[in-house]
Amino acid sequence: MGRNRRVAQQLTLHEDRLFPAESRLRDIARRIHASVRDLPIISPHGHTDPAWFATDAAWTDATSLLLAPDHYLYRMLYSQGIALQALGLRDQDETAGAADPREAWRIFAGHYHLFRGTPSALWLDQVFAQVFELEHRLSAATADQYFDHIGACLQRPGFRPRALFESFNIEVLTTTESPLDQLQHHESLRRSGW
Repeated sequence: MGRNRRVAQQLTLHEDRLFPAESRLRDIARRIHASVRDLPIISPHGHTDPAWFATDAAWTDATSLLLAPDHYLYRMLYSQGIALQALGLRDQDETAGAADPREAWRIFAGHYHLFRGTPSALWLDQVFAQVFELEHRLSAATADQYFDHIGACLQRPGFRPRALFESFNIEVLTTTESPLDQLQHHESLRRSGW
């Protein structure tokens, strides 16, 4: 009796994935998109940590880059009964979660189907396919492949925060801080002239 094996699904992005289904409207959307697609990005809702750009330190792994900073991801997982500590997030008393980053990534990958049809999955699939050039969908079966591949990419100079900022043709990017933040990283960036 043969074992049931899960085959990794191909990760493909349809070029019209965000356009209307009606052909006349889709044609209009394509023309508008073609006229603006190469303009610089102005992002008023960036969800980025200014320390990334102030220090320009490499991210260590897929979890530190994509999972831990994204409250949309861990809130969905929490809503499905996954403890935040299992994802390596801090408690309210600021004690760090004890999770291994690879294990946290495996948990995320094993639950990635929960994000189907959400803006988070649309964005992540684009990142996986176009930035990291991954060819199969994220799942429990591909979790370690993703973690290792993304980790290897993050060690290259082109994947440091400032290099990615430049390669994406970003003109303006907002950051996300606490109202009590002293803005020391902003000050560091201002002084650096970057």
